[in-house]
Amino acid sequence: MTHHPPQLELENWSAPECASPGQNQVGAVDARGANWSGRDLGAADLRGAKLCRTDLRGTDLSSSNLEGADLRLARYDCATRWPADFDHCNSGAVGPGARLSGVYLNSTDLRGMDLRGAVLMGTYLSGADLSGALLDGVRLAGADLRRTVMRGASCIGTRFGTAQLDFADLRGAQLEDASLENVESIRGADFSAAQGLDSSRAQLLSRESNELDCWNPLTRSTTRDSLSQAPVSSTSS
Repeated sequence: MTHHPPQLELENWSAPECASPGQNQVGAVDARGANWSGRDLGAADLRGAKLCRTDLRGTDLSSSNLEGADLRLARYDCATRWPADFDHCNSGAVGPGARLSGVYLNSTDLRGMDLRGAVLMGTYLSGADLSGALLDGVRLAGADLRRTVMRGASCIGTRFGTAQLDFADLRGAQLEDASLENVESIRGADFSAAQGLDSSRAQLLSRESNELDCWNPLTRSTTRDSLSQAPVSSTSS
């Protein structure tokens, strides 16, 4: 007997990113990549829901059932409301206080994300876009930040530890009280217009010439030149 694979009912199919919170679906909700920001989901049944990459910033989930939901790379912020007994910091979602040590976030779009208080030790962030992100006080020891875009990011008090910063784009970043003395490498990194480098500039400029004189083809500068051009605060001039 010949067995034929089941036919896909494409006329009834819709892309997960178009899913609506109140939409009737057979089985678990699939809303991967959907934008549910700012919505009140009420008592939504989200048991086993696929919410990977879903935007939940400002979303009220306080009365929803999230048992077994997959929230990897879902986005939240300080205005997101969670069920009282739900541990969102360890859910795989990305936002303030998230515990994402060792997680693969390579090439992820994290522009403008609030990651204050997050733990990103050993996190793979190479090629990720963190432009304008809030990273104040974040621990990045051992993180892979090669070719990461951090233009205009707020990194006040950020602990970079032994992170790799090869070809990282830190132009215009806020680096007041940031710990950069133990980073593994700054080869090709661009610090042009970065603020708050007064206390670490000399130490960074004392690194090996193969790091400082490496040309960044994207920003068209060497690391040494970018550090020399970074502004000096009026209090230290």
